[in-house]
Amino acid sequence: MKSKSRVLVVGTTADYIEWIRQAYPDEALFLTDRSIRQNAQEPEPSGEEELLCDLNDSGQVLSSLKNHLKKWHISLDGIACFDCESMEMAAELGQRHSLPYHDVETIKNCRDKYISKFLWQQHNIRCPASRIVETPDEAAAFFNFIKVPCVMKPLTGSGSELVFRCDSPAECRMAFAEIQKGLLERRSHRLYKSDSHSAPSVIIEEFVSGLEYSCDFIIEENRVEVIRITRKIHSPHGPFGTIRGYIIETSLPEEIEQQTFERILLQGAETLGISRALCMADFMVCGRDVVLLEMTPRPGGDCLPYLLRHSMNLDILKLNLDFARQIPVKISNLQNHKPCAGLRLHARNGGVLKKMDAKHLSRDSRVLEIHLPRRQGHIVRMPPEDYESWLIGHIIFRPDERSLESQYDELINQLKVEIK
Repeated sequence: MKSKSRVLVVGTTADYIEWIRQAYPDEALFLTDRSIRQNAQEPEPSGEEELLCDLNDSGQVLSSLKNHLKKWHISLDGIACFDCESMEMAAELGQRHSLPYHDVETIKNCRDKYISKFLWQQHNIRCPASRIVETPDEAAAFFNFIKVPCVMKPLTGSGSELVFRCDSPAECRMAFAEIQKGLLERRSHRLYKSDSHSAPSVIIEEFVSGLEYSCDFIIEENRVEVIRITRKIHSPHGPFGTIRGYIIETSLPEEIEQQTFERILLQGAETLGISRALCMADFMVCGRDVVLLEMTPRPGGDCLPYLLRHSMNLDILKLNLDFARQIPVKISNLQNHKPCAGLRLHARNGGVLKKMDAKHLSRDSRVLEIHLPRRQGHIVRMPPEDYESWLIGHIIFRPDERSLESQYDELINQLKVEIK
């Protein structure tokens, strides 16, 4: 029997799986952690389409995948990954199946927030000064040394989870204790899981003031092509670093030259060991300077793929599949995008979700898409206990000429949410 060619998609979320399998049937084999499927609202794929495993168990994954490929006569022609916590597994599978993907060392360079900044500093690439701290006193000492506000966070992680701004040595000590407590509670979580029996690592770094952006870009043959540039809108509510929304930009501020920006991205990627990838970078623009915060060989997640689909008519998930297969990809011109913004919806209190009513919101002429994946009975736990359950959806809309913040408030007030 002739084998079927598939891209192996390692460890992504249920909504992305449903997006890909509906839009591009028979193109992907999903290697999914059992916990994702247990909590999913989306329909379960067929047995051929998806292999459920404990992605913490490398031996189980390798054995189960071998058997699955044989049973269903599937051959792999690429590996794609959309989640930070799954990239090391993707690297191991790429090596085992002789498929192009980054090596494990490169993935560790990207995932470890201290190592990435250490390597950048060695190559004179602007990034925040940082240090690993193992005690509250070490955190306070770093603050006293740099004499500016600091940001403390886990060594690995994503978003605003367990991220704290500290404006004094005392706040550094309190943040350290909060992060240690949070990491111990999350020790079994794949994003934070550690083989070490010692206390989880914490990084402290200088707070950089400026406008925060993220971008997707392709690096290939020693050149960079920027796919999208997105400005982050910080929330006035919730934990430090919480992103309220995003807006697609046609360019960076005029103080930043495009060639200079692309050179920084190229140098930043190559320093981490990335030579060919579809990457995401978080960075600050401070006057005439670009300050790198993080970089990883995967496209940006959250509501960004939905935003790109409306703004640029670009499917970044499909682009990643094609890139993994080494199919030439075409990038839309940033100047041709339609102005669009994304608004992330956070619950205002913890409890059990009783009802969400979006009928008034759906009648707003600005609204292009409403994504409400949570269902009645969903349990909301507020940060710092849980940073995932309090995100209840997002809205993609076309903003008018008024301030973005005022429009965010208007849209949120049109969504009726009842949590008790």
